[in-house]
Amino acid sequence: MEALVNEWLWQEEYWLPPGVGWRDIEMKEDEGRFPLPKDLIYTLPLAFAFIAVRYVFERVIAVPLSRHLGVKDRIRIRAAAVPKLETFYKQSSRQPTQTEVASLVKQCGLSQRKIQTWFRHRRNQDRPSNTKKFCEASWRFVFYLVSFTAGLGSLINVSSFFTCFPLTPVAAAHYWYYILEMGFYLSLVLCVSVDVKRKDFKEQVIHHFATIFLIGFSYCANYVRVGTLVMLVHDSSDFLLESAKMFHYAGWTRTCDSLFVIFSLVFLVTRLLVFPGRVIHTTLVVSLEFFPPFFGYYFFNALLLVLQALHIFWAYLILRMVYKFVFLGKVERDERSDEESEVEEEEPEEEGDESSWEERKGAINSKLASLANNCVLNNLTNQRNINSRLPKTR
Repeated sequence: MEALVNEWLWQEEYWLPPGVGWRDIEMKEDEGRFPLPKDLIYTLPLAFAFIAVRYVFERVIAVPLSRHLGVKDRIRIRAAAVPKLETFYKQSSRQPTQTEVASLVKQCGLSQRKIQTWFRHRRNQDRPSNTKKFCEASWRFVFYLVSFTAGLGSLINVSSFFTCFPLTPVAAAHYWYYILEMGFYLSLVLCVSVDVKRKDFKEQVIHHFATIFLIGFSYCANYVRVGTLVMLVHDSSDFLLESAKMFHYAGWTRTCDSLFVIFSLVFLVTRLLVFPGRVIHTTLVVSLEFFPPFFGYYFFNALLLVLQALHIFWAYLILRMVYKFVFLGKVERDERSDEESEVEEEEPEEEGDESSWEERKGAINSKLASLANNCVLNNLTNQRNINSRLPKTR
C-alpha cells in the first residue's frame, strides 16, 4: 500500500519544481524542519478535540453569555404526536404537496387544514433557536480572533514568500498555525449536519473543502508562507462577521449595524483587493521568477481561483446588504450566511383551526363595520350638504 501511494501520489513532479527531488529537501535536526505529509495526520484527532472543546465552550461560556446579553428564543407550539405524519415528515418531505396532503387526510382522518397546520408547527419546531445560533457564532468568533492574531504574529518576520523555495524550512509558528487551522476546518465539515444551515450552505461546504485541500497541499508543497497569508486574509474579516451575528441575535441593533459596516469594508478590501492583488498575483506571476511552472503550481492557483470566485459571490450579497443599509437605514438580514437555507422567513404560528378562524372572522367583521360606518357618515354628510343648498336654490 505504501509503495502504491509513493508511486502514484507522492511523485516528485506533482509536489516539487523541476530539478528538485525528495532527497534534496532532507534536512538535519539542527537545520530546521521540512513540512511532510505525515504531519497532517494529527489534524484528524485535533478536529475531534475541537468538537469536544466547542461542546464545553457553548454550554459553559456561550449559553450564560447569551442570557447576559439578552438573547431571547421564540416560544414555538409543539406539533401534536401523530405517528403517520411524523414518519412522512422524516422520511418523505417536510413540505408535502397538495396531492400528498389529500392522501394523508385519508390515512390520518384529519382535515386538510389541520394537517397543513401540523406540518407548519413541525417545521418551526425544528428551526434552530437564537441561542443555538449565538453559541455557534461565538465559538467561531473566538477561534477566528485567536487565529487572526496568531497568523499576524507569525508573518511579522517574513520578508519574501519564495526565497530558496522549496528548500526553506518551516518555522514552528507556521507549523502549528497550519495544523490548528486545518483541524478547525475539518471539525466544521464533521459538524456540517448539526450546524445551522445557511442560505449559502452549498457555497460554505465548497469553501470548507477547498480550504482543506488548499491547506493540505500548500503544506506538503511548502507553500507555507503564502498559505499563512491566505488564511490570515480570511480570518481578518470572519471574526467581525461572527461578532455582528452575536449582537444581532442579542437584539443590539446599533452595535450589529456598526460591526456589519466595518466587516463589509474589511471584507471588500481584503477579498477583492488584497487577495487577488497580493496573493494570487504573487503565486501566479511573481513565483515564475523563482521556478518554472509544474503540477503543484497549477493546482495551487486553481484552488485560489475557486476561493476568489466564492469571494465575488459573497461580495455581491454583501453589497446588497450595504444597499439596504444605506437606503433603508438598517440591516434587515444577513444576506451572506445568516439565513436558513429552506425558507427565508419563519412561518407564523397558529393556535388551531377554530381559534384562527374566529380571529379572522372577527377582523373581517370589524373591517366591514368600519366600512359601513364610513359609508353612513358619507351619506349623512352628502345629505346635509344637499339640504343646506335647497333653501338657496328655492
